Amino acid sequence: VAGGNRQGNGINQLSEPCGLYVDDDQTIYVAEWSNHRIVEWKWGATSGQVVAGGNGQGSGAHQLYNPYDVIVDKERDSLIICDYSNDRVVRWPRRNGTSGETIISNIDCVGLTMDENGSLYVTDEGKHEVRRY
Repeated sequence: VAGGNRQGNGINQLSEPCGLYVDDDQTIYVAEWSNHRIVEWKWGATSGQVVAGGNGQGSGAHQLYNPYDVIVDKERDSLIICDYSNDRVVRWPRRNGTSGETIISNIDCVGLTMDENGSLYVTDEGKHEVRRY
């Protein structure tokens, strides 16, 4: 469905994929640990498109550093990303987003989800808890 062309940083490759999210139209969003990016794979595509990060590892608003999980916030048409090694959760515009906004700081996030009311649930590995926002 995505990747399968050996480990690498090409748009038809993945490198240490961690979290993923499947949208209503079967579009897949993959958090890539080693490539520091989120890649979108449309249904039936043979390659993906970088939709967040992909600018090398770092802590800038345009960068990710070991993203671990990703979901789509349909209400705000954005991605929400566990940016693990930056100890933050980032909101990134889904359409033509060149940078993200930190919405939670100082967190060891390894998983997240959103309920039908729009509440965000985030795991904090370091504090051994799940938080709701």
